[in-house]
Amino acid sequence: MNLHTTYLIFGPSASLKRMAEKLFKEHPPKFLHNRVFDSQQTKFNVAVYEEYEKQINSSITLTVIFESTLQQNKILLKKTGGRMGFRGSSISDQQSVEESVMDFIFDYSKRFGLTVQEEQVSDVKEEE
Repeated sequence: MNLHTTYLIFGPSASLKRMAEKLFKEHPPKFLHNRVFDSQQTKFNVAVYEEYEKQINSSITLTVIFESTLQQNKILLKKTGGRMGFRGSSISDQQSVEESVMDFIFDYSKRFGLTVQEEQVSDVKEEE
């Protein structure tokens, strides 16, 4: 069972460097923390998006951890909150924050010739 989604993005370093800035400008998060490690030329951005779904009376939080190096971007998406189980037949016309962020990642990658790979990692350890 996958509780988070991880994307590895490869391509020209100039396009990789601009990706986080464009993402947070186009989809401003509720909270954003930046950290730069000069010795390794690595930049970390941790963004927290929150949306309230009135129809199901729940709050959904999306945490985006964006690690940017000269060779690749690693984006970890972790969705928490909300309600689990049966929700009735409510249809949401609005696009969720997670879908918006994922659409941006794929659209930006396609426009600038980047390669996107989904990393298959499970949060749950298998029992022996």
